[in-house]
Amino acid sequence: MSGLLDGKQLVITGVITESSIAYAVARLAQEEGAKIVLTAYGRPTLVARLARRLPEEPPVVELDVTDEEQLSTLADRVGEHLDGVDGILHSVANAPANCLDGGFLTAPWRDVSAALHTSTYSLVALTMACRPLLRPGSSVVGVDFDASRAWPGYDWMGVAKAGLEACSRYLARDLGGQGIRANLVAAGPLRTLAARGIGGDGPSFEKSWASRAPLGWDPQDAEPVARTCVALLSDWLPATTGEIVHADGGHHMIGD
Repeated sequence: MSGLLDGKQLVITGVITESSIAYAVARLAQEEGAKIVLTAYGRPTLVARLARRLPEEPPVVELDVTDEEQLSTLADRVGEHLDGVDGILHSVANAPANCLDGGFLTAPWRDVSAALHTSTYSLVALTMACRPLLRPGSSVVGVDFDASRAWPGYDWMGVAKAGLEACSRYLARDLGGQGIRANLVAAGPLRTLAARGIGGDGPSFEKSWASRAPLGWDPQDAEPVARTCVALLSDWLPATTGEIVHADGGHHMIGD
């Protein structure tokens, strides 16, 4: 039986640990038949070590999504390994510490702007950097956390995610004519580096989430989120774009 991503070629950002959502997507994508390239920010040797643990070791290219020079050469560097791109996973988010955990009213613009550059604008920057390689029918998938609410401790990252959601809709609008889809997956809280700022008291937040989610929630299992990302990267949702697909156990639709 063929895999869901047979023949697909993907660029995957955000692999930093084995608990990363991006790592789970990379592993599952390969298992489903995709050829992938990983990007690495700042520590390419670390990502290369993680790459060796995947079913098939993929190439790693260096990328800081806020670096214009690196973005300008990304298509050429990815093109050394792939003759086209069918999908991009954007799994990048970062904010200075003073933008989280109660710093909403006091964080200076230089730090807020850094959070927005890395976590929001980079979705557009990454997509356009890969644009020369993107083929009709390709899919851009970003990792989100529900920005419709003000979460404890999330502060400016919540604002950044709200901007990410808007960016995805405008990408869907402007690239749809070229057959390119753009969607987000709103994950429940997982024990990843990127999730440290959500919910203040992590264990208590996770327990509350699991108790309210109709399907339950395991904060140590990134597989359900990865499967949702892989489904969006496949050809099985050809008329879905500008969407936010929740992979959170159903927590988002339960009233207070």
